[in-house]
Amino acid sequence: MRRTRLAIVTTLICGAGMLTGCQGEHRPVDRTPLPTVAAPPYICEYVPLRAVELMTGVRDPLVRGYFDLTSAGGLGDGVCAVYQRGGDRLKVLLVDLTPGGYPGQIKEDLDGGASPLPEIVPGSIGSYFRRASGENNAAFARLVRGKAELSVQLEIGVEGRNNAADVAALMKLIAPKLITPASAPSASPSTSPSPKKG
Repeated sequence: MRRTRLAIVTTLICGAGMLTGCQGEHRPVDRTPLPTVAAPPYICEYVPLRAVELMTGVRDPLVRGYFDLTSAGGLGDGVCAVYQRGGDRLKVLLVDLTPGGYPGQIKEDLDGGASPLPEIVPGSIGSYFRRASGENNAAFARLVRGKAELSVQLEIGVEGRNNAADVAALMKLIAPKLITPASAPSASPSTSPSPKKG
């Protein structure tokens, strides 16, 4: 009889624990790679929502910001910030376009252990890395061409995903749209033959 009661009590406790566990929103990690082609819907006009949802784990996020590709002499500038909907509405992702590009920063990143980005836009140089501490699964990518700089700052990534690969993949999707032709390094002047006097 005593064993029966113990079994019943144990079953009830385990059952209550399972119910409590079910109430928390613990979803399995979606390890689907980011898309290789940008497709709508977009946030801030240029950033594919599906890629953002995969890399942040936030469905239907709060979004603030925009890009103006005509400002700064055509180099463009702007930001797109992505926030969680619940709780403290923490910022999970920031995409930043600025007309203050500095190739030396990329070289510093690479010297510090960052991985190089491929030449996503002709004449560009870039890097990507995951925060060394691993805190919040944060990862960053930066691309510079001429005086234009585009950065992807994943402040809170999904545990269990390759966060560094995610920021690199997002950069590949958005850089061709946000890095404008005005940022192309000027060609070196060609030497033309002097006209003959005669």
